[in-house]
Amino acid sequence: MRALLCRQYGPPEHLTLEETESPKAANGKLVIEVKACGVNFPDTLMIQGRYQVKPPFPFSPGGEVAGIVKEVGAGITHLKPGDRVFALTGFGGFAEETLADGHKTFPLPDGMEYGTAAALMYTYGTSYHALKDRANLRAGETLLVLGAAGGIGLAAVELGRMMGARVIAAASTDEKLALCRQAGASDVINYSRDDLRERLREITGGQGVDVVCDPVGGDLTEAALRSVSWQGRYLVVGFAAGQIPSIPLNLPLLKGCSVVGVFWGAFAEKQRADNGNNVQQLLTFYQQGHIRPHIQVQYPLEKASQALREMMNRQVLGKVVITP
Repeated sequence: MRALLCRQYGPPEHLTLEETESPKAANGKLVIEVKACGVNFPDTLMIQGRYQVKPPFPFSPGGEVAGIVKEVGAGITHLKPGDRVFALTGFGGFAEETLADGHKTFPLPDGMEYGTAAALMYTYGTSYHALKDRANLRAGETLLVLGAAGGIGLAAVELGRMMGARVIAAASTDEKLALCRQAGASDVINYSRDDLRERLREITGGQGVDVVCDPVGGDLTEAALRSVSWQGRYLVVGFAAGQIPSIPLNLPLLKGCSVVGVFWGAFAEKQRADNGNNVQQLLTFYQQGHIRPHIQVQYPLEKASQALREMMNRQVLGKVVITP
């Protein structure tokens, strides 16, 4: 089979497309013939050695896949060869075949395309866990989403609207903000042009925001935290800006607010039943028409390095999917 391999840490251009041996199903694991694999920001960190998970060399990036079960290992009873599935793999998805854990693999609903399924788990799984489990977002509250045109950001905009919140989307271009409005944002802020804190004061009438979803980090963090209302919740989701910010700890004290970490991968592993319930709920939302992953483009495996570069350069609106 073919796989895009990382043999040493570096930029996407150092990855090589090679012929390699097919994986074998082991106890609790299965082999999936990959039809689609989502591209996510952690993939770009993993190939540079900057992610908390460091697979042994050589490895393929790609943490969420959809495809057909090829082989089932011992202990797996809910799936069989030939089943259409989607799975959280962590890595290994930029290949024609990959291994997946049985408890992180789910049947694909009838009518759902492989590309759509491969664009669902990371972004919507993370955002739903963030808003539902970590922030306890309630109808009528105000939600600020930073990096709102990215995969996690757009998912948070859609889910926040569906959960009854007033959603303020912040992004770096008017093109991105137009997409956020289509996803359900009530108000938008172009933070490459406008002062984030001042615009939030105008939009909220000085009341501030109840919840901040921040997958960006960097220079925007402190301004957004200063805009949180009394007993608000600041969700630390990631650092797409490349900088892990430092914050004045007097701000949570003065605002009585919470700074809450969101690590969906660990949640999916440590609270398997809760994560399974969330996945099933997301599938229901999709079937009811409440959420629709925005896929900017689908690339063949030969262009996976280009997809990673576009992700690193923050050129992606929504999701990019690789189709081996």
